[in-house]
Amino acid sequence: MHTDFTLTNVRIWDGIADGYIEADAIRIADGRISAIGRSRLLGGGADAIDQGGLTVLPGLIDAHVHMCLDPEVDSATAQAAVAPDALRSAMTHRADAMVRAGITTARDLGGGTWVELELRDRIFAGATPGPRLVCAGQPITSPRGHCFFWGGEAANLEEALTVLARQIEHGVDVIKVMATGGNLTPGSDPVAAQFDEAVLSALVIAAATHGLRVAAHCHGTAGIRNAARAGVTTVEHCSWRGAAGSGTDFDVDTARTMAESGVWASPTLNSSWQRFIGRSGFEDQVRDNYRRMREAGVQLIASTDAGIPGVRHDDLSRALPTFAHFAGLTAVQTLRAATRDCAAALGLGAVTGAVLPGLAADLLLVEGDPFQDLSVVQAPAAVIARGVMMQL
Repeated sequence: MHTDFTLTNVRIWDGIADGYIEADAIRIADGRISAIGRSRLLGGGADAIDQGGLTVLPGLIDAHVHMCLDPEVDSATAQAAVAPDALRSAMTHRADAMVRAGITTARDLGGGTWVELELRDRIFAGATPGPRLVCAGQPITSPRGHCFFWGGEAANLEEALTVLARQIEHGVDVIKVMATGGNLTPGSDPVAAQFDEAVLSALVIAAATHGLRVAAHCHGTAGIRNAARAGVTTVEHCSWRGAAGSGTDFDVDTARTMAESGVWASPTLNSSWQRFIGRSGFEDQVRDNYRRMREAGVQLIASTDAGIPGVRHDDLSRALPTFAHFAGLTAVQTLRAATRDCAAALGLGAVTGAVLPGLAADLLLVEGDPFQDLSVVQAPAAVIARGVMMQL
């Protein structure tokens, strides 16, 4: 059950403005924000909770996670061998850690047995703590292609549409397609395109008839180009990978196509990328690519690929300073990419991502000023998810 209450004596960033808004109280009722204003007007009741000047911002959103993956295990075979009950228990703990870290929404972009959909529904029902989950189910991939072990192999358009239909039957929220190979699948080539533009376009159209968006895994530039022209919603990774390696094959025309078509880049820049800072050649190449993408008008959203080796599911807040560094974003731009902009890309702009009346009460409260120091979001003072105050 949601409890109605008012947060008073807070500094509020609404997820939209360039600075803090002229209000210091938020009224929450039935899981939603019902009013925003002055403490003297909203905070007179017994349900007022004085927050002592804490900063409120929208709950964080991670656009790319894998709830079924254990970041401590680097073998796909070992991941697949986890017993179902053990997997469900581990995923429940991961979801709990995420929401307590301030991640109130996340998009799960792949698994093999739809267990993450079960978790999504249990969280929605209030049976277990966790972020709102947007789930893709089995990614569509080529035979023995990236993440083929999740069961979404398709040799042609007909088979790809069959995989898509199977995901819809299971109640997914988004469609995932592997437009190129990937790094973690033996025998898969991250540079090579796995589907051509025609197949991707047909998948986008088929998904749209069911009201679903399409996320495309893309490392190689050919795959990014195919996905952009096909009109997918998000390009995951967007590595501009060529024969000489990651980041070496940037194509400005493709970036412009992404911008013109409203295709978001979800770069999965997690905290492990800190290891590249100071490696001048690669670091400079990546930063220059993101500068050129932004100049072309490409919009970025925050994502971590949580679950891959070394990337924990509650990593997003730690990743934001690294994301800002490589993407060349200011603090407020980075926070928008992890809140309001991310919600828009996921199709949740009317649900969450901002501190506005009518939206879900998904809020992160921190000490200090995140505009001056992004790291303050790593230590939440309080988290509210769908109107429920989490126990930290």
